[in-house]
Amino acid sequence: MSSVIFNNFEDFKQCKGQQLPLGEWFLITQEMINDFANATLDKQWIHVDEKRALKESPFKSTIAHGFMSVAMISKLLGEIFTIKSLKIGLNYGLNKVRFPNPVPVNSQLRMIASVIDVTEIDNNGIRVTFSCIVAINGQEKPACAAEFIAAFFE
Repeated sequence: MSSVIFNNFEDFKQCKGQQLPLGEWFLITQEMINDFANATLDKQWIHVDEKRALKESPFKSTIAHGFMSVAMISKLLGEIFTIKSLKIGLNYGLNKVRFPNPVPVNSQLRMIASVIDVTEIDNNGIRVTFSCIVAINGQEKPACAAEFIAAFFE
């Protein structure tokens, strides 16, 4: 994986309008899907019942929750860039979220991201809007496409 390192916010602002490095593939296991189901109380059989999914699901396996792919955005982004001066990063929100493709258990996901906008905010911070595509290895359509907004503070 190639990750890019920025010294500070001024350096990071230079990547506005550019794609960040591709992330490495990340395996989605049944244990992770079950943990997400337990955390969100969304225990629909398509996510947690492996035997029933094999028999009744059009995907022939369990699938991850759509919102699980959104929840992975922060982690997957954190693997492709670092800002040395960053003291704290907060999730600010999402725009235009879509789930074009299900994520079968044991799929591999990775981040394809670019920086859409960087705006200065109070308390020595910046608000960053990312274009995020959560790609599925071997699939044409991604698991998730979203604009992700983060607030970073030095």
